[in-house]
Order: sequence, then structure tokens, then C-alpha cells
Amino acid sequence: RGNDGFRLFIDDKAIFDQWKENQAITYYRKVSFKKGKKYQIRVEYYQDNYGAEMKLEWIQPGKNAKQRALDAAKNVDAVIVFAGLTSNFEGEQMEVKVDGFAGGDRTSIALPKVQSDFIKAINAIGKPIVLVLLNGSALSINWENEHIPAILEAWYPGQAAGTAVADILFGDYNPSGRLPVTFYKSEKDLPDFRDYAMNNRTYRYFNGEVLYPFGYGLSYSSFHYTNLQVPLSIESGKDIVVKVDVQNTGASDGNEIVQLYITDKEASVPVPIRSLAGFKSIFLKNGEKQTIEFTLTPKQLSILDNNYKRIEEPGKFEINVGGGQPISKFATTSNFVSGMINVTGKVSLINN
Repeated sequence: RGNDGFRLFIDDKAIFDQWKENQAITYYRKVSFKKGKKYQIRVEYYQDNYGAEMKLEWIQPGKNAKQRALDAAKNVDAVIVFAGLTSNFEGEQMEVKVDGFAGGDRTSIALPKVQSDFIKAINAIGKPIVLVLLNGSALSINWENEHIPAILEAWYPGQAAGTAVADILFGDYNPSGRLPVTFYKSEKDLPDFRDYAMNNRTYRYFNGEVLYPFGYGLSYSSFHYTNLQVPLSIESGKDIVVKVDVQNTGASDGNEIVQLYITDKEASVPVPIRSLAGFKSIFLKNGEKQTIEFTLTPKQLSILDNNYKRIEEPGKFEINVGGGQPISKFATTSNFVSGMINVTGKVSLINN
């Protein structure tokens, strides 16, 4: 792995010759060594500026590693499979020559085929299986979603990853994370990369069926939403107070991420399908109920008109509050509530 210029020689034969400025990129080469023979390894390196970083690492190729893993899985009570990507693959301007990647950019959002095939082989053994994903961007794990009973998204979790994952899988911690991005079913559902329009991108504009929506996440608890309180009508330019009751109806204490989404039903210009207007993390013991309050400002209900002025228009606004987006595949009558607000009066100019 080199940053700026480096060269690697084995017995004076150049294995790598990158005597130029580079980003921190990992390079691989397969080299054969004869048993009992000594080899001279020489590394030359320069750093132009900033912090220096240089690593020389090697590993002996595994002998039928997949089969050894499958054999081991047959003799355990449950299997935990870690899969995903690394920062050596997804990034910018990287020399990555792997199916699904082009210079660090993603040409496919699926798991690498070798990993997907391995997961299918492990699953075929018939043991309980948990899939832990390590990645920096969304993955289209369609087969895994249908066949793997437990999936944990860990992202790039850092040095305490082992403890954190173990705490969740063994029930010592009740997870409450929510997705900060949309997990699509396929890159084919998205517009061309060179199309910079927002149409059919992100949860705010995507019209198709997603794998997992923005804001999605499961818990060992269940949470019930009732008693949404919103004014039926309010004059433009005034704040709107929204209240809702949330109760932990599960067997475990836990955190819930209460999310509020707004949809402008009568806008004079194109607007998002819905927009996240607020969220709160609350801790509820088993059976506990809390009343949660949000204050919506005129700016949160505003639009940019055709003259690029930010205004709040009179009209109807749909309010949804729950543990995620009000998408039929993921929402139930218990985990979100909805209401309608009629904003009256004149168009208000938003100055801040």
C-alpha cells in the first residue's frame, strides 16, 4: 500500500514501479517463492507532503479456503457471515480492476459475486445464519433479504466493532439505528450516472420499490403510535406544533427513532414525494408511553417558486409520524400515524 511514489523489488526485479504521486492505494501481485531459497526484498519510497504511509504486507494463499469454511459451518450451532466491501474498493480515482467497480466507482451495487455465492453455499447447509454487512455504501442484497433471517448493517465500524456486533447479536444491546441512505434493488432502477437531475433519486424523489427505505431499521422491541395531534387549519407564517404518543409494546427496553415526514399536496411547483422534517431518539422501557412534540417552522413547509424565491404557500400538507417512512411494504397501522394540515392565508416570503 503506497501514498506517493514507491517501488518494490525482489532480487532486483521490479514488482511494483509507481514512482509518481498516488493516493493511498493498495496494490496486489501474486509472487511464487521456492522453499528454502532466500530472496532479497527492497522497498523504495518517497513522500511529497502530508503524513507518510507505507505498508508491505504478504499472505500465503489459502488452500481451498471456501471448502474449509463450509466444513467448519457444518459443526457449529449457528453461522455468522461477514461480507461487504472495503475502502480499498469503493472510493475515487482508484486502480480497482474487479467486476462491479471502475476506478473506485460502483458499476454494480450488488455484493461481489464470490461473496454472494459463498453466502448461498453456507445457507444451503441449513444452520441458523446471520449476515453482518461491512460497507460504506448501499448494497442490493435481494437474495440475502429473501433467504437470510437476520441481517445487521455495521458499515465501517472501527476498532470496537467486535464488541458492538456481539452485544447486538447476543441481545445485550437493543439496536435502534436507521438507514441514512436508500437501499435500492438494482442500479438499473436509477437514472444514468451522468444525469444530474434529482428525478427518481433518493427517498425524496424515488418512485419505484426499494429494498430498504431511508430511515428503516429494526429493533428487538415494537413501538405503537397513537393520538396524532395537528391543527386542522393554521395561517401561513406561523409555527405548527405536532404531538404524538409513542409506546414501547415489546418485551425489551429500547430506543425508538421517531421520524416526521411532510408532503406538500398542492404545491405550485414540483416538490419531493416527502421530506424528513424532524426526528427524535427516545428511550422507552417495556410498556412505557411518551408524548413526543415537534415544532414545524414556515421554512419547513416552504418551496422555491419559479423565481427562485423561498415562499410558504397556502394549501394542504400531509404529516406522517412514525418509526420510518409511510411506505406500504414496511409500514403498519401501528408504527406510524398520519394527518392533514390546511395552511390558509396569503403567500408568505421566507427570509431565513
